Amino acid sequence: MPQQQQQPLQPPHQQEPPPHPRWCLLIHQLPPKPLYLRARIRQRLARVGAVALKNSVYVLPWSESSIEDFQWIAEEAVAGGGEAFLCAADFLGRPADAEIEERFRRERAAEYEEIRGQARELLRQAGRRGAAVPAVDDLSSRARRLEKRLGEVAAVDFFAAPERAAAEALVRQLEARVRAGQPAPPAAVPAGRQRFADLVGLTWVTRRGAHVDRIASAWLVRRFVDPDARFRFADSQTPEAGPGEVRFDTVGGEFTHEGDRCTFETLLARLALADPALAQIAEIVHDIDLKDGKFGRADAAGIAQLVTGIALAHPDDLDRLDRGFALLDDLYESFRRRLPVPNPAAARPERRARPRPERRTT
Repeated sequence: MPQQQQQPLQPPHQQEPPPHPRWCLLIHQLPPKPLYLRARIRQRLARVGAVALKNSVYVLPWSESSIEDFQWIAEEAVAGGGEAFLCAADFLGRPADAEIEERFRRERAAEYEEIRGQARELLRQAGRRGAAVPAVDDLSSRARRLEKRLGEVAAVDFFAAPERAAAEALVRQLEARVRAGQPAPPAAVPAGRQRFADLVGLTWVTRRGAHVDRIASAWLVRRFVDPDARFRFADSQTPEAGPGEVRFDTVGGEFTHEGDRCTFETLLARLALADPALAQIAEIVHDIDLKDGKFGRADAAGIAQLVTGIALAHPDDLDRLDRGFALLDDLYESFRRRLPVPNPAAARPERRARPRPERRTT
């Protein structure tokens, strides 16, 4: 029987390279003053789930979202008088990928354990009787904050820390305890379409890899400013605008982050779109994009998961806009209008009198 000839292994330099690096690194150096800058950068890094490899060297798993998070933090560091460098990396030797993944799990495990402790304490207080029992509204507010915190930690739990399930179970138990009897949110006031002559007919330019802020900003332009607006996605992080073009959500763009506002909020403020439904969407986009917990939207985690699914399923940016526009249309309607309350009496079938049984005589 002839022996099967084995294919020689390719030497390392001929093996096909991975599609992208494994990690993103942010290396920064901050000035001693202003004092708040160091604390703010540290807080922003914690919000995006970055892990410190060494002092001032932070790592995230490679993704479009990770790159964008690090870019905004780097820009803030540089604006404060520091230096920041962003790079993609694969580690050769130590630390191994598995070691870095375990660091992420340990940090998330500590955060999940903190959430469990808070949930247990609130459940204990909810079960007490007497004057020391917190008001239902207070318990509900604290439970919502804890749910929001759980969503924030889960959003950056990149490597599935096993402690998550126990934390989620306790938070669900707490939510069930305080959910009954909570009033529905007030109805939003509808807003009519507004048009802006100087912004109609333009091409809106931004970076590739559209995520929540760029998708939402493009939706706002298309729905409320110019229904025929066109969009161009550039490879550069700081694209140039040609004739008839306006830049958004880019460094130096005409509409971009201002202060602690994301681009969607900037557009909303500068275009004076006073619409309660849009204001609620702005809070969600802010909490997802900036990850600073400013508005504490409990629904931000679910919307973030949907937007991540859109990004993963649709590498083409225009496809992402199509899918994102449909999501935001429906989200806007959910804030703008209430579902009609069904009338139980109307839904109940009409009762008819039963015919009396015929009496038979023998």
